[in-house]
Parts: sequence; structure tokens; C-alpha cells
Amino acid sequence: MGSNGGHGESFFRLLSVGGGGGEGWHSYRHSSSTEGGSRRWGRKSPRDREEATGWWGESGGGGMVSKKRVMVVIDSSARAKHAMMWALTHVANKGDLLTLLYVVPPDHHHLRGGGEDDATNLANSLATLCKACKPEVEVEALIIQGAKLATVLSQVKKLEASVLVLSQCKPSPFCCMLRSSSEEFVEQCISKADCLTLAVRKQSRGVGGYLISTRWQKNFWLLA
Repeated sequence: MGSNGGHGESFFRLLSVGGGGGEGWHSYRHSSSTEGGSRRWGRKSPRDREEATGWWGESGGGGMVSKKRVMVVIDSSARAKHAMMWALTHVANKGDLLTLLYVVPPDHHHLRGGGEDDATNLANSLATLCKACKPEVEVEALIIQGAKLATVLSQVKKLEASVLVLSQCKPSPFCCMLRSSSEEFVEQCISKADCLTLAVRKQSRGVGGYLISTRWQKNFWLLA
């Protein structure tokens, strides 16, 4: 059955990760162009996948490029949207699966009320935008309640993501003395995630381009 506008497709799996790692709530999903549930990308071990891929996840050498799962951590901020669009245009290729991961804090007790609507509306609007901009990429959105770092790391491993893309904020002027929780989260993901992890920050209009941080280099300026 075809879809009718933005309301004809559902992009969600709605999950809750408890303290023990178990999942609750009703879950439902639709990957935008496949039937029968999620396929697996990149059966190699995480380290093998990272070593065998370039920055954007394409396979090295002259062999066939394998399909990959690109995971993006989203929220309501503009910088998260910029990182998502960068991942869509620079990392995800035809046939790849773009997974948008929205993590709800574990102490958020009203998710089944208006909070759930806010989360699903945001995730659906971003997923619909991605699908409209690049229809050849499959899109799904996951809404999971749990500790942010633990949830992201566990989902990267569970879903065998090839690339994780995060938004990064402008460094604090007091970064020599302390880092913000957002900066700490990005650093922990880069060092601990079982896949290639890219932190992205869009430059100001006057400068242009993006600053990219990885495990190997910080704030590499990409003019694109």
C-alpha cells in the first residue's frame, strides 16, 4: 500500500530501556521501503567494520559497497537537525538505513501522555524530512527511555550500526577547567561506541562548513 503524504508512513519503534537493559512499552516499526522488519547491515565485528570503512562508511578497496546502518542521535535542538542532515547528505547512500534515535530521560514520567506525542511528533517530522530529501535511503525512528549514554552505546551494538553521528555544541569558554554534560556525552560516545563515531557542528554563516570530530582528530573543518 502506498503512503499519502507525511501521515501515510510510520517510522517508529517505541521502546523503553529499564535499569536492567530490558525493553518495555508497546513497540511498532515501519522501515520506509522494506517489509518484514529490520534487516542487518555489516555482519563483521564492530572493530573490523570500523577498520574496513572510510570516514563515511564506504568500503575500502575495489569490492562492492555493502549497505550500512547510519545512526543519528536526535533531539529538538537546531544543531541535532544540522547533524542529521549532514549524515543524510554525506554519510547515507542509496539503500542504507538511517536510524534516528531519540532518548528520553529515565525520570520522564509523563511519556505516555503529552510527552509521548511530543517525542513522536518530533521524530516523525525529522524522519519525514529525511525521506523527502533522500527517498533512496531507508529511514526509521527509535524513541527509547533510558540513560542517554548507555542507551546509545547499547543500541549501536544491538543494531550493528556502522556509523554513529552526533551533534556537538560550541565548546564552553571554560573548557580547560570543566566540560558540559553535552561535551562529556560526545567524548564518551566517540571513545566507547563500537563503530565509527562522528561528532558534527555546523559553522556560523560567516565561516561556513562543518567541524567534524572523531576518535583520531578534533574539529576537522569540512567545507561542504
